[in-house]
Amino acid sequence: MSGAGGRVGRLGVIELRQRLSDRDRLILERVGALRLLCARQIQALLFADDQHPTPATASRGCRRALERLTRYRLLVRLDRRVGGVRSGSASFVYALAPLGQRVLDEDGARRRFAEPSERFVDHTLAVADLFVQVTVHARSRGWEVLEWQSEPDAWREVTTLGGRIVLRPDFFVVLDVDGYELRWFVEIDRATEHLPAITRKCRLYHSYYKGGHEQRRHKVFPRVLWVAPDERRAERLRATIDSDRRLTSDLFRVTTGDEMLVAIGETT
Repeated sequence: MSGAGGRVGRLGVIELRQRLSDRDRLILERVGALRLLCARQIQALLFADDQHPTPATASRGCRRALERLTRYRLLVRLDRRVGGVRSGSASFVYALAPLGQRVLDEDGARRRFAEPSERFVDHTLAVADLFVQVTVHARSRGWEVLEWQSEPDAWREVTTLGGRIVLRPDFFVVLDVDGYELRWFVEIDRATEHLPAITRKCRLYHSYYKGGHEQRRHKVFPRVLWVAPDERRAERLRATIDSDRRLTSDLFRVTTGDEMLVAIGETT
């Protein structure tokens, strides 16, 4: 793991903060909010602009920025790659280092960094990839991403008869699509959860819907989008949701990864 080093004092943090470009700061903010990002995702999010008119210039600009931020110990590069060695530097995975946290928020809570498990990396990068896809697609279609939250910011507290339970969406997003405001909780299904667990989570969403907290704040409750790995799994999820009479079926939408961008932009 790269990025280890000694303690940096308050003046050192201020100096590092002053060295950062606006793009550097955005990289740190995105990595911090999404917890993990690979270089390819960072490039797609933050290097598709007039300063980087071709994929080659975008790749070079992204690589230099990440090398610099890692050298400053603001980012940590994980030991594990994604996509194989042939993907080169685009396959490196980055997390926000403790010093990067201090540069973003001197007075904020500190999180120690530990090399995450393979399962955590896979899940977190899948959530990040959803955000990247939605952002890039919105950019190309003239949509606007009004708000978004990843874990744990996307989590909500639900009051039930058994007490308070934390509802843990993978992602929350608000889109402006042709003048329509679309609000979504998104669940990325990896086909690893048993269907009874899916039912329990849908019932928790239903309890949260019935509680009215989101409606009091925003006048509307987000729909819940389940993104399945393939159509066979999607059909099983639809059948599970439709068969539960305790659920308001219109609250839920099931799609596949291939059709996610179509589903998330539907205004009806």
